[in-house]
Amino acid sequence: MNNISGPDLACSIAGIESVNPFWLASAPPTDKKINVERAFRAGWGGVVWKTLGEDPPVVNATSRYGVHRGMNGRPIGINNIELISDRPLDINLREIEKLRRQWPDRVIIGSIMAVMEEEAWKSLAIKVANAGVQGLELNFGCPHGMCERGMGSAIGQAPALAEQATRWVVEAVGTLPVFSKLTPNVADILIPAEAALAGGARGLSLINTVNSIAGVDLDRMAPMPVVDGQGSHGGYCGEAVKPIALHMVAEIARHGLADRMAISAIGGIGSWRDAAEFIALGASGVQVCTAAMLYGFRIVEDMADGLSRFMRDRNYRGIADFRGLAVRNVVDWNDLNLNYDVKAFIREDKCVECGRCHIACEDGSHQAIRIETKPSGGKRFVVIDDECVGCNLCQHVCPVADCIEMRPVENGLPKLTWPAHPKNPRRMAAE
Repeated sequence: MNNISGPDLACSIAGIESVNPFWLASAPPTDKKINVERAFRAGWGGVVWKTLGEDPPVVNATSRYGVHRGMNGRPIGINNIELISDRPLDINLREIEKLRRQWPDRVIIGSIMAVMEEEAWKSLAIKVANAGVQGLELNFGCPHGMCERGMGSAIGQAPALAEQATRWVVEAVGTLPVFSKLTPNVADILIPAEAALAGGARGLSLINTVNSIAGVDLDRMAPMPVVDGQGSHGGYCGEAVKPIALHMVAEIARHGLADRMAISAIGGIGSWRDAAEFIALGASGVQVCTAAMLYGFRIVEDMADGLSRFMRDRNYRGIADFRGLAVRNVVDWNDLNLNYDVKAFIREDKCVECGRCHIACEDGSHQAIRIETKPSGGKRFVVIDDECVGCNLCQHVCPVADCIEMRPVENGLPKLTWPAHPKNPRRMAAE
């Protein structure tokens, strides 16, 4: 647990009190009592139990994971083809009951999935609710396997079905908070979010995994992971999906839905900064999966410590003090000030003369950096202001922090925005 004095990390997520905003997402790390006990000892505020279904249990394939790696060989994303829990329902429920008694200050959310039948959803919801969970998460997101059986994202991609399933569960469990877990494999995340609200959900969990193939085994000529010579599409998660998740959370928040339903944010969260960014965009708490699978449960110590330090440095007493503060600055592209201008400035005292800024600008941008020879020898990289468009590519490729600054230009021009087309479908729908 985080023992550093300072801000209070306790928070409320859809009316559920949590000792901190960090929950483990529904996945292999939350599939049994022994795992969850270890997670709670490490300091996690809650867990979403691996998705439960009615017996008989599913049969999972081996192997199950395909990995997408960065240039340094480090995994930046996992594509999994695992399905929901393959353990009998009654065993899972008994373990949940025991943990609720042993860890009364921690949160256990029951994740459930069923076929599109009223009795199936209601019966399963009641059984899991009776185990003592503090809330239910409806899995409308799995893009493989269960989807092909008419569940998961097959429901999440059909707003009317997601609304109906949500309503069935809400009717069955009364005041118990219900979260609808949304699939990112849609054109507009607002549509399923609004469906969940109409169905009575008190919270949204998003995003679920992205439908994908992580790579191809060129020896066996099959998608990875390879199962008996063949492979399949699966659900992609990890730090590489964070930008997608941030966008979708921001869309929901800036259209006012975060004021009516709590957001439990998921997608590439592995550090305190990731968590803070999602909270700043309107999330009430965050869920973590891939980072825990890659680095272990104790990463929560660093996340809690880092978030506490961030909050203390900015005099935030609690999560609510900065939740949603960035939402007001998320606008449509047409609302950006097109007369705002910045130019790159390269600090010679920090430059290591690697030349990456010049290469990036010369080959990938606007040929706005020239190379000069210093009187004492060596190279100097100089920005040509008349050619610089302020794209900031040079700043991103520079390996030295603060070596390249993007400095605003006082041009005296009034704010200029691009007029939206009068037939913009999103704006017509809002009107």
